Amino acid sequence: MSDVLHVKGRVLVGPDEVRDELWVVGGRVSYERPPGAREVTTVTGWALPGLVDAHCHVGLDAHGPVDAATAERQALTDRDAGTLLIRDAGSPSDTRWIDDREDLPKIIRAGRHIARTRRYIRNYAHEIEPADLVEYVGREARRGDGWVKLVGDWIDRDAGDLTACWPRAEVEAAIAEAHRLGARVTAHCFAEDSLRDLVEAGIDCIEHASGLTEDTIPLFAERGVAIVPTLVNIATFPKLAAGGEAKFPRWSAHMRRLHERRYDTVRSAYDAGVPVYVGTDAGGSLPHGLVAAEVEELVKAGIPPLQALSATAWAAREWLGRPGLTEGAPADLVVYGSDPRADVRALAQPLRVVVNGAVRA
Repeated sequence: MSDVLHVKGRVLVGPDEVRDELWVVGGRVSYERPPGAREVTTVTGWALPGLVDAHCHVGLDAHGPVDAATAERQALTDRDAGTLLIRDAGSPSDTRWIDDREDLPKIIRAGRHIARTRRYIRNYAHEIEPADLVEYVGREARRGDGWVKLVGDWIDRDAGDLTACWPRAEVEAAIAEAHRLGARVTAHCFAEDSLRDLVEAGIDCIEHASGLTEDTIPLFAERGVAIVPTLVNIATFPKLAAGGEAKFPRWSAHMRRLHERRYDTVRSAYDAGVPVYVGTDAGGSLPHGLVAAEVEELVKAGIPPLQALSATAWAAREWLGRPGLTEGAPADLVVYGSDPRADVRALAQPLRVVVNGAVRA
């Protein structure tokens, strides 16, 4: 028999299911003590399934795609922070080589962003017009891992403010095409205007969602549309607003309003039953490894600590269709020195990070 890892203490299989130990044999989780192990390594503490960052960009920085060495450093930084499952919410880089690395996080890709011409960050997206939206959504649905990423709104320089990027009819056709191909669709949305059309067109998720209001929150709840608030990114809005104030004062004032009500927006969505998940938006202007900080932000917004923890652990994995610490699952887990259910700040100090059954950090 191969070497065995023994995790002792409190194994948080689910928010209400706790076991005293688990074993890792052949890189897989087992709750039965294996007979005949040659050598056993024991790790003690509070174990969680590997954390989820549901909005992250490996292979991307503020200027566009990066080389493989930089992408590797990004992935390692996330791993060492305990993030072992990433939904890569748009990247122009080909990071499929990461799938062959036993020591790096697992990635669910959304292909490359799809944006309106000159309505997004340079070098990030396919920049197209509405007539081509269905074609490009189909292309990225085939290229990704079950997700497609739209840019739903961005600054319109003629209007001097955030406006919706896509006409309703084209959005409906594009989302229908993604669903036909078995992919879910998400969209970057800072402001209010695009949200109703996207949700009524059948979208599955909205990134940032800072423009949610009392009019649209019930629609999200009714349709079961998830949000990934990326509050660590929304925290940058005042700086962005200051930088654009001279040229786009309406946009700057709008960004400040969205920032000022960010916690109320997230709490209202949660209270209404909208699914909320953890995402950091790392890889653009933000560094990697911020998952613990984002969980803390959700708690500051008023989400109960256990639910904020679930949004990066059990519920997030279920939403993305990936196993947690279940019998026979890949042994991707993080061990902490204290109970993160009692204080989510424990997430910032992992004792051990285990990927595919091996202690990596």
